[in-house]
Amino acid sequence: MPDSVDAAIVRRWCVTGLGALRRHQAEIDALNVYPVPDGDTGANLVLTMTAAVRALGDRAEAAAGGEGAAGAEDAVGEVLREVARGALMGAHGNSGVILAQLFKGLADGLEGVTAADGRQLARALDEAARGAYRAVAAPVEGTVLSVGAAAAAAALDAASGPHDVALVPDGAAPGPYDVALLPDGAASGPGGVAFGPGGAASGTDGLASEPGGVASGTDGAASRPGGVAEVARAAANGARVALARTPEQLPALARAGVVDAGGRGLVVLLDALVETLTGEAPPELEPGPVVPVGVRPGASMVRETGSDAYGYEVQYLLRASAGAVEDLRRALLGLGDSLVVVGEGPIWHVHVHVNDVGAAIEAGVEAGRPSRITVTRFADQIAARAVASASPEAAPGPEAAPVVAAPVAVAADETRDEVAAPSERAVVVVCSGAGLAELLEGEGAAVVTGSPSTGEILAAICGTGAGRVVVLPNDSNVLGVASAAAAEARALGVRAGVVPTRSPVQALAAMAVRDAARRFEDDVIAMAEAAARCRSAEVTIAGREALTVAGRCQPGDVLAIVDGEVNLIGQDLSRTACGLLDRMLGGGGELVTLIVGEDAPAGLGDALRAHVEGAWPFVEVQCYEGGQPHYPLLVGVE
Repeated sequence: MPDSVDAAIVRRWCVTGLGALRRHQAEIDALNVYPVPDGDTGANLVLTMTAAVRALGDRAEAAAGGEGAAGAEDAVGEVLREVARGALMGAHGNSGVILAQLFKGLADGLEGVTAADGRQLARALDEAARGAYRAVAAPVEGTVLSVGAAAAAAALDAASGPHDVALVPDGAAPGPYDVALLPDGAASGPGGVAFGPGGAASGTDGLASEPGGVASGTDGAASRPGGVAEVARAAANGARVALARTPEQLPALARAGVVDAGGRGLVVLLDALVETLTGEAPPELEPGPVVPVGVRPGASMVRETGSDAYGYEVQYLLRASAGAVEDLRRALLGLGDSLVVVGEGPIWHVHVHVNDVGAAIEAGVEAGRPSRITVTRFADQIAARAVASASPEAAPGPEAAPVVAAPVAVAADETRDEVAAPSERAVVVVCSGAGLAELLEGEGAAVVTGSPSTGEILAAICGTGAGRVVVLPNDSNVLGVASAAAAEARALGVRAGVVPTRSPVQALAAMAVRDAARRFEDDVIAMAEAAARCRSAEVTIAGREALTVAGRCQPGDVLAIVDGEVNLIGQDLSRTACGLLDRMLGGGGELVTLIVGEDAPAGLGDALRAHVEGAWPFVEVQCYEGGQPHYPLLVGVE
C-alpha cells in the first residue's frame, strides 16, 4: 500500500474515478429533482471528468493499464494542475464547474509537492473545499459544498490524531469552514478553545489552529499524522455521512426522498481514491428511499441553486484580468443567480443563470475575451424527459452518449470577428420529414435528415464551404452530437456555433433574423434569442402509462407538450390541438406556425387555421406540411 500520493497515483485515480462515474451516471442522474436543472448531474460530471482525463494525455491511459511508474517523477501538484485545467476547460453545468474548482484547490494545496503524505493530502482537501465555497456567489448547504467540507474535516481529523472536530464558519455563514481539533470529549467554549478570523484557535489546552487548518499543541497529536490511505478513507466516510444528511439541510431533497446528486458524485470520486490507494471496493451507499422520477411531486421541486425565475444557463471561458473578473461578478449578479466563477488569471470559467442571454455575454465581452460560449434553455431538459416518459421510442438507449444541458456553443474564439460576406456564412439544420427538409432548404439551409452522427453533421458543415456556420439541431437528443461536430469543425478552422433549437419552428424563427452585416458571434446570439422568443409545442401520442404535470396519461392519449412540460392530455387530436393553441395564445402572440406531421389526420391544418382565425382574429397563421414522424403537429407562437 503506498505511503504517499504521487503523480502516477493521481493519474490512476482520475481514470478510476471516471470509470466509477460512468457506472453510477444513471443513478446520479436519477437524483435530479429540479424542474429547471443544470442538465443531468451524472452526465455533467462524466463529461467534465472525461475532459480532465483527456488533459493528462496518453500517460493517463498508460496508468489505467497499470503502468504506474510512468511519469511518477512529476510533481503531484503539477499533474493536479493539468487535471484542474482540463476540467475547467471542459466543465459542463454547475456540478462540473464546482468539480473543476475542487481539483484546482487540490492543486493549490499541493503546489510544489512531489509526493503528498497524509497531512498534506488532508490540507489539500481542506483547500479544495474552501475554494469551492469561495467560487460560488451564494453557497447552499445540503449540496456538494457541504459534502466536500465534511470530507475535508474528516481528513484533517484523520491526519492529526484522535480528536473531535468543530466546524466554524469563516465569516458569514455559509462559507469556507475553519477546523479546530479538540481533545476527545472537549467542548468549544468551556474547553478554552476560541476561534478568530482566519481560523486561529487557542486555549488552555495548548491547541492552536495553523493557517493550513491542522492543529498542533503540547499534546503532540499533530506529530502523529495518519497515512494517505487512512486520510482518504476518512474523507470518503465523512462525505458519505454528510451526503446522508443533505435532505435535512435542503428541504427539496427531503420532499423528493433523495440525497444531493453533486454530493453523490463527490462520494463516488473519493471512493475511487480509496480504491486506487488500497484496492478496496467501495461500500454500497444506502441513501434511503428514492422516489422514481416519474412520480415525484412536481409542485415540490425546486432548483439545486438559484431561482426558477431564470430560464437560461450561460457559460463561457473568459480571458481577463482578476480586476475585470471582479467587475464581471458584480454585473452578472445584477442579471441573475447561480453565479460561479472559477479559475485563475488569465483564464476563467463563468457560469450563471439569467433571462437576458445577450446581456450576460456582453458583460463577458466588456470584461475580456469570452470563448466557448454555451447557452442552455432549461425547458429543453424537461421536454426530453417528458417525451421519454411518454414514448419508449423517444428514450435514448443505455449505450447512447449522454446529452447534457443543451450545449449551445456560440463558438467565439479569442480573436474578434470581422463582418463576413454572405457567401462565407451558412446554416446547417437537422430535421425529419420531406416537407420540412424542402421548407428549410428553401430558407437557404443545408439540411441533414434523421438522427445524424457527429460525422454526418461535420460533413454537412464542411460541405457548405463556408468559414462560419451555425448548426440548428431541432431536437434535444441531437444537441450533444451537434456540439461535438461543431467542436470538430472548429479544430479544422471553421467558426462553428450551435443554437439550441429543440423544434423546427424555432429554427424558422432563428433563420428569419439572420443578418450578414453583423459580426458572426452577434448574429448567433440574435438567432439564439429569436429561437428563445418562439414558444414551441408538440402534439404526440403516449406510448405507455406515465405520470405527467397535467396528470396521468394512458397509452393512446394525446399529449400536448408546451416548452417542455405536458400541458394538456386528451383523446381527440384535433380538439386537443385547439385547446393547446388557446392556452398558448392566451399568454399573447402575433404569429402561429403549424407544421403538420405524417401521422396527422386529413384536414388537421385547415381545421386549426380556421379555429385560430375565428377565436383569435388578429393572429397570423402559417401552416406547412412537414411530414415529420412521431409528432402529428408542431406549433410555434411568436
